Order: sequence, then C-alpha cells, then structure tokens
Amino acid sequence: MQDTRVLTLSFEVSGPPPVRTEALSLFAAGHRQASRVRALLRAACDAAQRSGWMALTGPVALDIVLRCPPGGRTADVAALIGGIGAVLQDKKRAAAIGLAHLGVLADVTLYVDDRQIQRVSYREEPAESMSYLVQVSALPPTV
Repeated sequence: MQDTRVLTLSFEVSGPPPVRTEALSLFAAGHRQASRVRALLRAACDAAQRSGWMALTGPVALDIVLRCPPGGRTADVAALIGGIGAVLQDKKRAAAIGLAHLGVLADVTLYVDDRQIQRVSYREEPAESMSYLVQVSALPPTV
C-alpha cells in the first residue's frame, strides 16, 4: 500500500506573526498576541483541511518568508520563529491553562512537538504591508 500523506504544507498569513517573548503561554486567554495566534491557526487550519494534512510525527523543516515594509519587523528573528513554531504544534501540553477560547482552532496541529523541527529557513522580502508565508515539510527520519 502506497503512503499518500501530504508531506509539505504551505500557506500565507496576513499581518504580523506571533512572537514568543515572555514566559506567559501564547495560548493564554487575553494574551497580547492572541489575534496573531488566531490568524496563524486559521490559515494553517484552512490549508490543512484543503490538503488532508495529518500531523507529522517525525523530523520537520520549517520555512518562513516574512514580507514587510523596510524596518517593519519589530521583534528579533528567534522570537518570531519560536512563536510560529509553538503555535503550530499540538497544544495538549498547554491544555492546563485552558484553551476553550480558541474553539476548534485549539485542535490545529501540523506536528506533534516543535522539538521535531530540525531545519529552519527564514528570509525577508520587501512589501507594502506585513504578511508571512509558512511551509512545513516532513524530513527523512534520522538514524
């Protein structure tokens, strides 16, 4: 039987990405990044539903293209990548803080744990308004 799972998922999100800058979980109700988290989850959910995506359990590559006006990025790249990486993982570990405010978006999972990310690519492109492209890909298992 042939494996027909989708191994790469790409999608674009309007606006700035969520940024991980503090100990408070990005998933906490009322977090100042809440609208960014929801926008990323909605875009990931739409792309996953269109493609039949199943959460990856092996090594993952995360590729990000940030489109923004010159000087438009206000957070450091590591915090930006960390925010996107955390939002796209399984949120069961964050369930203790309560995820009801996310509704069905709490179930959006592109990979089980952001520790699976073994390759990261990031670049910036000039644009009039901020948006970003995310691509998640399965990598061959390592021995």
